[in-house]
Amino acid sequence: MIVKGSLATEGADGDNYDLLSGMTALAMQSAAAYEAMRRPADDLDSVDRTVAEVRSAFHDIQASDGHWLYELEADATIPSEYVMLEHYLDEIDDALEHKIAVYLRDGQGEHGGWPLFYGGDFNISATVKAYYALKLIGDDIDAPHMRRAREAVLARGGAARANVFTRFALALFDQIPWCGTPVMPVEIMHLPSWFPFHLDKVSYWSRAVIAPLLVLTALKPKARNPRGIHIQELFVTPPAEEKTWNLNPTGAWVGEFFLLLDRALQKVEPHFPKGPRKRAIQKAVDFFAERLNGEDGLGAIYPAMANSVMALDALGYPKDHPDLIIAKKSIKNLLVEFEDRAYCQPCVSPIWDTSLAAHAMLEAGDSGRGDATGRALDWLRDRQILDVVGDWAAQRPDLRPGGWAFQYWNDHYPDVDDSAVVALALHRADPDRYKESIDRAAEWVLGMQSANGGWGAFDADNEHYKLNSIPFADHGALLDPPTSDVTARCLGMLAQLGYTRDHPAVAKAVDFLIREQEEDGSWFGRWGTNYVYGTWSVLCALNAIGEDPNQPYLQKTIAWLRGQQGEDGGWGEDGATYWADRRGDCKESTPSQTAWALMALMAMGEVDSETVKRGVDFLMTAPRQGTKWDEQWYTAVGFPRVFYLRYHGYSAYFPLWALARYRNLRRANDKSVAYGM
Repeated sequence: MIVKGSLATEGADGDNYDLLSGMTALAMQSAAAYEAMRRPADDLDSVDRTVAEVRSAFHDIQASDGHWLYELEADATIPSEYVMLEHYLDEIDDALEHKIAVYLRDGQGEHGGWPLFYGGDFNISATVKAYYALKLIGDDIDAPHMRRAREAVLARGGAARANVFTRFALALFDQIPWCGTPVMPVEIMHLPSWFPFHLDKVSYWSRAVIAPLLVLTALKPKARNPRGIHIQELFVTPPAEEKTWNLNPTGAWVGEFFLLLDRALQKVEPHFPKGPRKRAIQKAVDFFAERLNGEDGLGAIYPAMANSVMALDALGYPKDHPDLIIAKKSIKNLLVEFEDRAYCQPCVSPIWDTSLAAHAMLEAGDSGRGDATGRALDWLRDRQILDVVGDWAAQRPDLRPGGWAFQYWNDHYPDVDDSAVVALALHRADPDRYKESIDRAAEWVLGMQSANGGWGAFDADNEHYKLNSIPFADHGALLDPPTSDVTARCLGMLAQLGYTRDHPAVAKAVDFLIREQEEDGSWFGRWGTNYVYGTWSVLCALNAIGEDPNQPYLQKTIAWLRGQQGEDGGWGEDGATYWADRRGDCKESTPSQTAWALMALMAMGEVDSETVKRGVDFLMTAPRQGTKWDEQWYTAVGFPRVFYLRYHGYSAYFPLWALARYRNLRRANDKSVAYGM
């Protein structure tokens, strides 16, 4: 019909001309139709164009000094706590708070409360804080969104059922009595290292949060709360009459013992001698003052920073005291402000963002020598911590420092995971130019291996699990034990640097990872959501060390990954998968999780598989703006089941990395991934 319609002619010459034109048009239309039918995964030129576009966009957003930084978003608790801090200090910025209110209102769920991650279930602690923050800002409690939130809280037992950290905040605002919080006596600072509880026995983030909190629990200051805002309407039982505050967080017998101990301490703690208490307060202040970390703040994480500000204020530091000024400035640096809304980040992620972006850019075609990625790598090299002996030395006193932090600077708390990722990028780009940095990193990472063969994020052998049963630890994140994802990163680094299976550290790491494999073939993701993240991390490392993908335990993993692929070709895991009964939850495929699955499968030699091609098709057709694919979902965690994170960079550098790797392997007709991640 197309040909016939193209051949309306008059005369012989016209017939020939129109016939040729019609045949040409038919050929062109057929070619266009064929091109439209081609799968994006089969059209490597199209993949090339996408990779080039995103790579160019990364060049455009790079900071002048070479680093990359994306927003890092948590749940409603952090911006709510920021509002509460302003009212605690009576340093209220109304214009900013009204923008934060917009952000908070937008995050309210259909269930009436606030979730821990986008699209998540109701969380009572996040909801109590968000409600209080909005009321402090000026929202009417009879407004529909406030009424819905209040009804949701009351239906679930009221604000007394909020977690420990929320109750500490409410005690500071005189909303509940101090008996509504577990006793954390500042005399903890006097305990010897052999004692069952000691700051050296908990994680870095716990240490940084607890030290200034001990000062607050000793002094028990009251928030200025200049507008006199309360939330007594959120309690089923008046707080003064509430009998059950603290619970056994694990249900273990030792938790019952700790509950009895807490009840005893509630009675005797007010009568502790003043002399030892004063000295303990000074020890706590000395501890966190040494770690205030300039404009990066105590521990470079919001909860510790806020506690340090409130502790210094409670101690009577004048507003012009340098320590108080710098502590407040560190918090201001976490604000993200737009024309109509604002929020506070839990911390910033420049080294993590820059190192992962560098990997993606190297895969996409940057050489790492004199180009954008080269500037990024030079910036990273200069951030290596070589002189400060951090808290990790309590377990490794003879080890030289040589790691990187997660934030701009956090010298007392370098991150093993970041350190391995940075070293991998430096080595891939130019092992000779960066040899000194790589060698120091390898020395430090090797020294941080735990006795069981794995690595934790910040400390070695941080496995005092009984402490998770103390009433204070209801968040379940007091410790920093070895995990599969961090261990995999370290193993991948060692493999890329040339360490082989006969090296003791490598052998122990491989054994650890094999022991940690889940029954279905996957690996748990401690720092990314969830099993796809853990599995990607492990498979890249096992490939780098030379494990045969045909082994039954790896074939089981490959089968699991295939089984998790969605009908749209992508992969997705919900934050709820950290609960055993929600393990299979998936609301939607995401670009970042799809990228992890693709790189995991490609590490196992699956580049030509139908599964991988469908995943590439998903990324190629998913919406994208500049460097970033559209992704509202939270695909990372601070603490599983408690605190979730949305790295805005994850939907940028991970899809770029996966597409570039797919393109490179296909063009080289090579199924072998040559790098540690």
